[in-house]
Amino acid sequence: MKTRSIVSLAIVALAASAAATTVLADEVQPDGNPTVMTLRRELSVADMQKSIDFYTGVLGFERMRGGPTYVPVRSGSVVIGLGPVANLPKPHHFRPEVQQERRGLGTEIVLEVDDVQAFYLQVKQSGKARILSPLRKRPWGLTDFRIADPDGYYLRVTSR
Repeated sequence: MKTRSIVSLAIVALAASAAATTVLADEVQPDGNPTVMTLRRELSVADMQKSIDFYTGVLGFERMRGGPTYVPVRSGSVVIGLGPVANLPKPHHFRPEVQQERRGLGTEIVLEVDDVQAFYLQVKQSGKARILSPLRKRPWGLTDFRIADPDGYYLRVTSR
């Protein structure tokens, strides 16, 4: 029985190694350079403190080290950088005089959580979130709700 367990572990280890090699092989560009990419979200906000309070107090993010012009907040592997829109350079796309549409128009920030029902109750009970769509099961099988942050950025909070 012990030999069978060791063989099973070896097969699992070989399969995992092959899968990892396949993933790495897929990440190499034709010129041989690896493609390593991460995604960082940065939101230009009107009121830094109001946004910090929303992301930390309502959504449960942790405030990370930052300064008056940039404050990252984190929940697990999700990091959102908050910066004042007033500090953007004059011709910047997100300045109000350049971009008159809603902030983030066409962008949906999706936050996946383990217990979407408990998270929905937390957000609702805070009284500080503008709920755009209440908690409900979607045709694709996941349950979610949709909110807007203080600057109007659209967030969908969903089950995994």
